[in-house]
Formats: sequence, C-alpha cells, structure tokens
Amino acid sequence: MYTKLSPPPSPIDVDAQTQMPSPVPGCNPCRSSATYKRHKYLRRLIKFRQMDFEFAFWQMLYLVIAPQKVYRNFNYRKQTKDQYARDDPAFLVLLSLCLVGSSVGFSLVLRLGFFGFVKFMLWVVFIDCIGVGLMIASIFWFLTNRYLVRPTHTGQDVEWGYCFDVHLNAFFPLLMILHVFQLIFLKHFIAVEPDWFLPKLFGNTLWLIAIGYYIYITFLGYSALPLLHKTQVLLYPTCVLVIAYVITLAVGWNISKGLMYFYEYRL
Repeated sequence: MYTKLSPPPSPIDVDAQTQMPSPVPGCNPCRSSATYKRHKYLRRLIKFRQMDFEFAFWQMLYLVIAPQKVYRNFNYRKQTKDQYARDDPAFLVLLSLCLVGSSVGFSLVLRLGFFGFVKFMLWVVFIDCIGVGLMIASIFWFLTNRYLVRPTHTGQDVEWGYCFDVHLNAFFPLLMILHVFQLIFLKHFIAVEPDWFLPKLFGNTLWLIAIGYYIYITFLGYSALPLLHKTQVLLYPTCVLVIAYVITLAVGWNISKGLMYFYEYRL
C-alpha cells in the first residue's frame, strides 16, 4: 500500500509489481528502434488524454524531496518497454508550463513588458533548458558510452533520450530554486544597491545549492543504470563548484545581480 507521499501507481509500476513478462524477447525490431521511439514520443505530444499528468506531477515532487525514488521507475520501464527514456511527454509538458510561469514572474520583477516577456520566455525555454540540455545530454551520452559501460555489458549503450531525461530531471529543482524561490528576494534583497556582502552571500549560495543539486540528480540518474560503473566520477564537478563559489565571494561578484542585468539589457 502506498504511503501518503507515494506517487500514484503508473502502468509501468503495475506491470513491474505484477511481474508481467517482458515484451522485449518477442518485440518487433522496428518498434524497438530509436526512430520509432522518437516518432511515438513526438506523436503523443498532441494527445493530452494519453498523458499521465498525475504521475508526472509526483515525479516532480519527488525530484525535490527524494530524487532516488524517481529513477526506480526508469528501471521498470526498461523491463517492460525495452527503454530507459520516458515514452510519456507529460513531464516535459508540465516543465514547459513551469518555465512559462516563472518567465511571467521574472518579467514582472524586471518590468520587461509584453515583448520582453516573450523574448525572455523563448530564451529560457529554448536556450537555458532545451539548448543547454541538448549539449549536456550529448556530452554525457558520449562520455558514459565511451568510458563508463561495464566490460560485462559490451554491446549495450546508454540511450540519448535517457540522457536528456536526466537533464530535465535535474533542471526542475534548479528551476524551482533560481526561478521561483530566488525570485521572491531578487529585487528587494539580492540585487539591492549598494552591493552588500549578505545579499551577495545569500544569492550565490542559492546558485551553489541549485547547481550542486543538478550535479547530484545527474549522478543519481546514471548510477541507477546497471550497465554503468565508476559513476562517482560524475560528482567530481562539485569540487570545482565549491571553489568557484568561494572565488565569486572573494572577488565580490553577485551572480544573481549579474544575471538580472544580463536579462534586462539583453532582452
């Protein structure tokens, strides 16, 4: 029986719990190809009735409070549908709505106006989230398949779609910290004049927490794959992050204030 905070049962969970036979051995090779999976995923983007928004919402909640539980579902999906990547775009749709909502908040705080809001939203969605995500997913796809696959799993590889899902998972808590929580303090505390040390410390610490959480959830995503080993190396950037955090405070750089000015003058 699920606890109060447990996500609602998804079809994938039910299949795994009842130990349904995996369709992988007898599946059609065409239906297991990357092209077919991508076409099926994109086709479901316009079929809202087929999306499990309730389960996607619970995934978002658990990414904030207990991200380890989210990746259990990915292993169930591999057993039942022969893929780790999501086949339901509901999470992507909800994340897009969160990006639009946070863009509205930023536009009000920065007083960007309607056209400024549109440009800001497009920048956040297609550059900060999707553009950066495509680059990061491609880098991790190459590195994991080249260096982290176990010798006993030769011939298997990490799906690019799963790498992009890991990015989306890690991006959501970062979005909540930097585009929602920080927004409350941005204009009247973090980015005030004169540039006092305490607001700078608070703002830069939020960046440290957000990026650190991104690295941690990324690590969880790849460590959950049984075909990978030595995934602890994905935590090494945390050391660089802490050093960069100390340097920004030492030189007096207010990251949030600098980003606010960038958006104001860029848009």
